[in-house]
Amino acid sequence: MSKINFKIATPERVVYKDEVDQITVPTMNGEITILPNHIPLISVLDAGEIVVKIGEEEILMAVSGGFIEVLSTKVVVLADTAEKSDEIDVARAEEAIKRAEELKTKRSDDTREFVGLSAQIQKELARIRVGRKHRERVEKMGAVDKYKKID
Repeated sequence: MSKINFKIATPERVVYKDEVDQITVPTMNGEITILPNHIPLISVLDAGEIVVKIGEEEILMAVSGGFIEVLSTKVVVLADTAEKSDEIDVARAEEAIKRAEELKTKRSDDTREFVGLSAQIQKELARIRVGRKHRERVEKMGAVDKYKKID
C-alpha cells in the first residue's frame, strides 16, 4: 500500500514529519480525510484536530489554523500553531479560555478585538479536546503514545 509523505510545520518548528497512511484535517469547509493519490488541493485550515494514521496507530494534533497543500503522495500543512497531543497542557488551555472570555465580555464594543478573542477561544477549545483525548488514551492503555522525533 502506498504512503503519504506528511509534514506539519509552524513558523517556529517542524511539528511532525513521517510517511503516513491517512490524514484527517479541519478545513473552513469541513473536515476532510486524505488518502494516498488524493486529488491535488489547497485549502485553509480551521482550528481543530488533525488525526494522522499509520497502520493502527493514531497520532493526534491540535491546530489553530493555516493552510494545507495536497499532492498525490505529499501533504504539507503550514499551521499558525500546532501541538502534538502529548505536548498540550489542558489546565493552561482552560485558563486561557477563561481570560479570553472575560476580556470578550468587557470589551464587546471593539469588533477587531472581539474577533481575535473568539479565534483564541476556538484555538484553546481545540487544544483541550485533543489534550483530553490523549489523556483518556494514556489512562486506557496505560502507556504513552509514540511519536517520531524531529531533530
